[in-house]
Amino acid sequence: MPMEFINQNIFLIAVVVISGLGLMWPLLTGTAGRGLTPAEATLLINREDAYILDVREADEFVNGHLPEARNIPLGKLSERIGELEKFKERALLICCAAGVRSGKASAQLKKNGFSKTHNLAGGVDAWVAAGYPVKKGKRDK
Repeated sequence: MPMEFINQNIFLIAVVVISGLGLMWPLLTGTAGRGLTPAEATLLINREDAYILDVREADEFVNGHLPEARNIPLGKLSERIGELEKFKERALLICCAAGVRSGKASAQLKKNGFSKTHNLAGGVDAWVAAGYPVKKGKRDK
């Protein structure tokens, strides 16, 4: 009887299994984090003195970035990761325009031993939409 049910409903069972795997994929791959809202990011900055890393291109960065953010474009992160070594145990807030590049940067940093990386959900766009301040120009060193 159970085999008959499986044979008659194989397509339905396949859809259920594939859907289940699709829903579980973020948990299985470690990409389940939704990122921090601008309000949560502000708390992280204020309470844990988070280092802010902006992984957008330089021209995007100068047009407006989070106060105190440092810019290392995602495409140069692997060659410049040594600049961040002293922040391995510090909370890192990573941002980009909308949250995609910062998610990739966060995963790359985690693979390199950075244990406290946080992605700004929605990126700088969400930060601005929430009414938080941005600075224009290059960051003072």
